[in-house]
Amino acid sequence: MADASIVLEHVSLAFDDKVVLKDVSFELQPGHTKIILGGSGSGKSTILKLILGLLKPDGGKIMVNGQRVDTMGERELIEMRADIGMVFQEGALFDSLSVDENVGYKLYEESRMPEDDAYRRVEEVLGFVGLHEFIDRMPTELSGGQRRRVAIARAMAAKPGILLYDEATTGLDPITAMSVDEEMVKLRDLEGVTSIIVTHQLRDAFFVATHEAVRQNSHLTFTQADAKKADEAEFIMLKDGVVTFEGNASELRASSDPYIREFLS
Repeated sequence: MADASIVLEHVSLAFDDKVVLKDVSFELQPGHTKIILGGSGSGKSTILKLILGLLKPDGGKIMVNGQRVDTMGERELIEMRADIGMVFQEGALFDSLSVDENVGYKLYEESRMPEDDAYRRVEEVLGFVGLHEFIDRMPTELSGGQRRRVAIARAMAAKPGILLYDEATTGLDPITAMSVDEEMVKLRDLEGVTSIIVTHQLRDAFFVATHEAVRQNSHLTFTQADAKKADEAEFIMLKDGVVTFEGNASELRASSDPYIREFLS
């Protein structure tokens, strides 16, 4: 569709003789979520690199916010990436910078925003992820879950319309991972962020797909999403670089495909 935030059309990529992606196509509408599942080496993270323009496909077309990414030069890519935030598995924080400096890095170093305004934005996003009191800490003073939430705050500081999560809950204990899942749901439902989540953590994937963040007055709750809302989160299953499934959580659970059954077991 013309108003899709992200479109991949018949995208293929190979490194020498190894096929990484083969004829991959999907669309992601504004404010919706796409969850990409698959075994190690199936091409999940490669899709994120293609969307960011860090890799060029051998064939096919990639569109972000109506602009064709796979034919862009570096200057155009930098402008396009301004509307994309990225959260990595390890958080990728600068250990020599404070939480404030990490979260506000793009605002302080790459924008013309006055420093006082940038600091207020850092305070705002740290409050959103529940870490306002850690603004002056160093990353080494934080737990793994806190570091991951700081990484989410950094990704959202410049108010991007799109967030890409690459194994954002991997390596975290279940309770900590749930706090990260809730941040993903909050950003989608309260901030209208469009998101792609690459993961092999099924529990986290299903939570994000089937829950909704609701704010009533100052109280925030996470409730079971109704069918219409749940349909806004679609799963893609990759196997050897090929899309073998695309659909909602209920359809994924009901699939009789042997690969999917084994993956879900």
